Amino acid sequence: MDNTQIWLKDWASAIGIALSDNQLEQFEAYYRLLIEWNEKMNLTGITERSAVYEKHFYDSLTVSTVADLSGSVSLADIGSGAGFPSIPLKIAFPRIRVTIVDSLAKRIRFLEEVISSLGLAEVTCLHGRAEDVARLPEHRDRHDVATARAVARLAGLNELCLPFVKPGGIFVAMKGSDIAEELEEGRFSIEKLNAAVHQTKRLELPNERSERHLIVMAKKGPTPKAYPRKAGIPLKTPLLRNAIRL
Repeated sequence: MDNTQIWLKDWASAIGIALSDNQLEQFEAYYRLLIEWNEKMNLTGITERSAVYEKHFYDSLTVSTVADLSGSVSLADIGSGAGFPSIPLKIAFPRIRVTIVDSLAKRIRFLEEVISSLGLAEVTCLHGRAEDVARLPEHRDRHDVATARAVARLAGLNELCLPFVKPGGIFVAMKGSDIAEELEEGRFSIEKLNAAVHQTKRLELPNERSERHLIVMAKKGPTPKAYPRKAGIPLKTPLLRNAIRL
């Protein structure tokens, strides 16, 4: 075990996660695949090993500070990209059931390779637009937790993610430092989608000290039939108070 792995183990321990040697090896295998595939396609601009461990792996694990992932929880990761936060969370919490939705087929192929190489069970990768997948009965109002990291502003993002969450479940939006304006802008869409802001949690990365926020939205009832709108509309014309809505 090298210093980077020791750091991750210590960082995880500080937020209540005990990583085994096998789990640390899974993170290392994930890192190697990420770098290998990144040479062929654009998965991440962060490639330095310690930065990947901190800004991708540890950052993903912080979702567990606001979501109970201790049991057989169903988690939907929307616009997962290179697998953040769902793959690090699956490594750390092997019992969770993960559905990854991404619109780029090449990223799905990468994620399927990661899942196979790491021996991860109960992870489903879906190639499609979130607006379309959220209309499928097996995913609409079905998941305990939905996550999204660096996908879009909340006003549009809520419409992509909240339809996946069952009443009583939560959507965790992973954001950077400046959230006040975005949160205020997104309140109308939160209300329209039968949810409410449950918590906003401020965090700092352990080495870099850059600021992060987790915005937690609680689903109060089923998704209204009108949502999500057709693919492309939520981000192009987000639900805003006093806006013309399609």
